Amino acid sequence: MLMGKVVGSVWATRKEGRITGLKLLIVQPLDHKQEPYGNIIIAGDQIGAGIGELVVVVQGSSARTAIVEQELPVDAIVIGIIDNVELDPKQYQPGAKVPLKKGRQG
Repeated sequence: MLMGKVVGSVWATRKEGRITGLKLLIVQPLDHKQEPYGNIIIAGDQIGAGIGELVVVVQGSSARTAIVEQELPVDAIVIGIIDNVELDPKQYQPGAKVPLKKGRQG
């Protein structure tokens, strides 16, 4: 899953039949500080997200099966609209390296 911000919409008058009625959104992935990272993605949306909202997006097989009883030809789909993000500074340490257990070092 990833967190992203809806920055636009895509309109397609001709598309695969199984995604007829599925709203397509342009989503900018965000990091833990809600800063843009990576390339924008196009994600399907059936929950009603709008431009400017923060969303949770799943990709791959999770996206294709996100809608019950229907496998969709999509690579990304919005599964939630984010109300609040809280990051505990005591738990998150930027740049901290977690030591690997012996035998797993590469």
